[in-house]
Amino acid sequence: MAGAMGHRLAELIAEYEVPGSALAYWHEGELHEFAAGMLNVDTGVEATTDALYQIGSVTKVWTATLIMQQIEQGRLTLDTPVVEVLPEFKVADPEVTKNVTIRHLLSHTSGIDGDQFIDTGRGDDCVEKYVAACATLAQNHPLGVTQSYCNSGFVIAGLVLERLTGKRWDDVLREGICEPLGLTHTWTLPEDVLRFRAAMGHEAGATVPMWGLMRSMGPAGLICARPADVVAFGRAHLEGGLLENASAMWEPQVDIPNPYTLGKQWGLGWILDEWSGRRVISHGGNTIGQHAMLWAVPETGTVVCVTANGGQSGAFTRAVATELFAELDGLTVPAELSPPQTPVDVDVTPYAGVYERVGSRMTLSVLDDGTARLRLEATGELAALQEPEESDFVPVEENLFVFQAPVTRDWLAAVFFELADGTRYVHLGARATPKVS
Repeated sequence: MAGAMGHRLAELIAEYEVPGSALAYWHEGELHEFAAGMLNVDTGVEATTDALYQIGSVTKVWTATLIMQQIEQGRLTLDTPVVEVLPEFKVADPEVTKNVTIRHLLSHTSGIDGDQFIDTGRGDDCVEKYVAACATLAQNHPLGVTQSYCNSGFVIAGLVLERLTGKRWDDVLREGICEPLGLTHTWTLPEDVLRFRAAMGHEAGATVPMWGLMRSMGPAGLICARPADVVAFGRAHLEGGLLENASAMWEPQVDIPNPYTLGKQWGLGWILDEWSGRRVISHGGNTIGQHAMLWAVPETGTVVCVTANGGQSGAFTRAVATELFAELDGLTVPAELSPPQTPVDVDVTPYAGVYERVGSRMTLSVLDDGTARLRLEATGELAALQEPEESDFVPVEENLFVFQAPVTRDWLAAVFFELADGTRYVHLGARATPKVS
């Protein structure tokens, strides 16, 4: 398999229109690395195994690991309220301000509206300024009652680390993870990244207008790394080297209302799933035209990281995983949910309306023929980078629909549900978005 994978990677990037990719995996005591394509279609720079890609939200597992190190050192607990470490912290709901804990942040159960992408400057106080700007953030859902992906929560966790250590999050990362593991190709700031080959994001075959996210989002998604370094990080969670009890991070904290996209449950940082009866821990990341996936199988010790800088990146990484895990560990990756072969008769009318949270507005309309149409709009500071998109919204069964993302052409699942108080939600992209009209 190892010898053929380089050729197969090249075939897959062509099939899924990915400009360039790198893959690394650890299996049975050996590291394998491959690369194919280009890092930048404008310059024609070749993709190599030592090039750095933006791994996006995979960063969150690193930040969660750093928090767990502080917990093991006795400086706080999972159930420590955030305000005990950050007395100035607040969000719009005073009860959430008082009661939200570290556990809520790491398991995405705080309910804090999580997609506040704001630029608070390039200074070393950017994370502190970001958290101060969270004071007006409302709740997507009440504290602790369900799961909704929260970038803001991990930036708050980053400030917790800064306050406990008296250092920048970037430096806590280097001292707590990169240096102990000997990672030479893992960096956070562009002035460090540009010392290496680095991937450029692409959309619709062209380079994106902005290389990366604002520095304030660091603890939630700003690591750039080669896949081999990400694999080394994953191995440390299986074999030791960072935490006395890394498996505590794999303990389920909450069921994911929509288990068809990422996994069935969330642990502390990690997403939890089961393939062919074996536990799989994982996390993915998306930035501006870049995508990365990290998977680890505790029972076999296999760790895989694959990156992509555009194209049908989600379908591409799924295809890589499907072939690789079948060959290495005999595991079957769950099939992507797609439209049923025989159309399902579901009355879409009760689901129609507007669903909104910070950064995103979703409008579900019922057409004259009874079919549904979904309009997705980015709002806030990233709105200029993404045009509104529309897709057919296809029922699979009651409360479960799929639609095809126009750019990546991935099939995405949407689950509708209600809380005990009757509030209606759509769970899409790991986020619970409330119905507002």
